[in-house]
Amino acid sequence: MASKTKHIRIEEYDYLLPDERIAKYPLSRRDDSKLLFYQKGEISEKCFKDIPELLPPGSLMVFNNSKVIQARLAFRKETGARIEVFCLEPAIPHDYSLIFQQTESCSWICLVGNLKKWKEGTLTLTIRIHNTDVRLSAIKKESYGDSHLIEFTWDNQAYTFADLLEAAGELPIPPYLHRDTEESDLETYQTVYSRIKGSVAAPTAGLHFTPELLDQLYHTGFIREEVTLHVGAGTFKPVKSESIGQHDMHTEFISVNRSTIQNLRNLCGRIIAVGTTSVRTLESLYYIGVTLSGSPDLTMEQLAVNQWAPYEPQNNRLSTEEALDQILLYLDRTGSDRLTTATRIIIAPGYEFKIVNGIITNFHQPKSTLLLLISAFVKGDWKKIYEYALEHDFRFLSYGDSSLLLP
Repeated sequence: MASKTKHIRIEEYDYLLPDERIAKYPLSRRDDSKLLFYQKGEISEKCFKDIPELLPPGSLMVFNNSKVIQARLAFRKETGARIEVFCLEPAIPHDYSLIFQQTESCSWICLVGNLKKWKEGTLTLTIRIHNTDVRLSAIKKESYGDSHLIEFTWDNQAYTFADLLEAAGELPIPPYLHRDTEESDLETYQTVYSRIKGSVAAPTAGLHFTPELLDQLYHTGFIREEVTLHVGAGTFKPVKSESIGQHDMHTEFISVNRSTIQNLRNLCGRIIAVGTTSVRTLESLYYIGVTLSGSPDLTMEQLAVNQWAPYEPQNNRLSTEEALDQILLYLDRTGSDRLTTATRIIIAPGYEFKIVNGIITNFHQPKSTLLLLISAFVKGDWKKIYEYALEHDFRFLSYGDSSLLLP
C-alpha cells in the first residue's frame, strides 16, 4: 500500500487556478461565504450559515484552536539593509507555551529574508513597549538548509518574548495573496475561537465561523471539541518532486486533551473535522494509539507520527476504539491530562480514514498535499468538486469560500 501511494504523480493533482479566483480579502461577514455541499457524490451550492441544517444531527465537531503569531521580525543593519527573520518553530526551550514566557533569551528555527546581507554579526532592533525601549538582538547560530537557528536576547526582563512579537512582529499572511499585511488582517486572519499561540498560518476553514453561528450549533445539539495543531510554513510548501514519495512532510506540533480523546472514543462515526489541520491531528491519534499498543513506555516526544506510518499494514491492526483506548490508558499511567507530541503524517489517495467522517474545508492550491488529502477523503472525486467550484464562481484559498464534504 505504501509503495502504491508513494508513486502517485503530483501532476495528476493540478488544475488551472486564475489569480482573480484567489480571494485577496475576506467577506465583511465571515459566515456569508458560499458553501459547496458534497454528499455521497452529489454537489450543491449553499451558504456557510446554513451549515447547522446540513451536518448530521449529533455530530462532534473538532476545531483547531491555534492562534497565528506575529512571526515576522524586520531588522536593519547599519548599512540600511533590511533582514527579515521569520520565527517558525521553538528550539530553546522546545515548547510553545514556555518560549513565549521567556524574559531574557530564547532560540527559534527561522527563515531569513535577504540572508546574503547577513553573513555574520548581531542584528539589533529597538522596540517601543508602553513608553519603554527594549533592545532585541539576534544571532545566527546554525544553519539547516533553508532554515537557521536564531538566538534572541533582550535587555528588559519585564517583557516576555510574546510581548516583543506582539509589539514588533508582523502577522504572516499567505504569499499567494501578493500583498502586504494590513491592520485588518490582525482580526480577519484569526478564527474567533483562536486561543493557543503558535501558528504561522491560520487554520483557514475556521475563519467562516462567527460567535453567533457557534452558539447556534451548540443550541442545535452539536458537540464541540478543540485540538491544537500549530500550522507551520510548510503548509505552503509545494510538492516539487514528480512523485510524492520524494516529498518530505513538515513536522507540526499537536496537543489534545484527555477529555477530547474520551469524547472521540465515545462518539466514533460522528466526527466532523473543521479544517485539514484538525484532520491531520485526529488521524494522527490513531497511529499514536497503534504505536502505544506495541511500545507502551515511550515518551510523548517519541510518539511523533512518521510520514509513511499509515501505509504499513502492521500499523492498521487496531479498531479506532482500541487505538484511542491505548492513548487513554497511557495518559492514565503517566498521570497526564493532555497528549502533546508532533506529526508528519501525509494523507494521500490510498489512505484509510480512521476517525474523521466529515470535513469542512476551503479550496486548496494545485499540486498541494492538502489537495491529496481531499482526494483521499472523497475517493478521487476532487476534480468534480473543484470544477464545480470554478464554474460557480467560488472564491479560493485562505480568504475564500468553503466546502462541507460528507462522502
